[in-house]
Amino acid sequence: MTRAAAVVATLALSLSTTAFAQDAKSGPLARQLAAALDGAKLDSIAAPDPSSPDTFVAALYFTKMELLVVSAKYTAPQLLLAKVEKKDYRDVYIDLNSASVPESKIFIEDLGADGLKAKREDNQPFDTFEQAGKRTVFDSDWKKQKLSEQDYMKAFSGADDQYAKILTALLAQLKKTS
Repeated sequence: MTRAAAVVATLALSLSTTAFAQDAKSGPLARQLAAALDGAKLDSIAAPDPSSPDTFVAALYFTKMELLVVSAKYTAPQLLLAKVEKKDYRDVYIDLNSASVPESKIFIEDLGADGLKAKREDNQPFDTFEQAGKRTVFDSDWKKQKLSEQDYMKAFSGADDQYAKILTALLAQLKKTS
């Protein structure tokens, strides 16, 4: 290997490692939501999506372990609005998981309740993101999912953006109710 090729290979490896090491947008938001839910002694939260009138977001929280988050359109939004107003957040979560418009559904498993992570640490759980039935596992094994590293990181970036948007709506709802 020539010296120039070695430098290029080292730089590429460095950039790849840096991309994995960057903190996701969802990290601070997920930790903030988990802390707020702990403080309020809540195991769930739900809200209308401010960017889409017939879309709702909801989370089910298992203390310091995981956030299960769903976002989806709902054909009878007035029913979910009433449940949000009554603070029946768990019911909204269940309704979005079972009776939402399938092609609009996003489901996130944030194991650790600390935001999405592109790189799985040894012996640690991994996060997943599902949108319209297509599931991506963030376990650092993009080849197993028939993805290139670039496509894996692009999928991660898109999932992290979506998750950050959902978390922001949930945090806003939690602030309204406290």
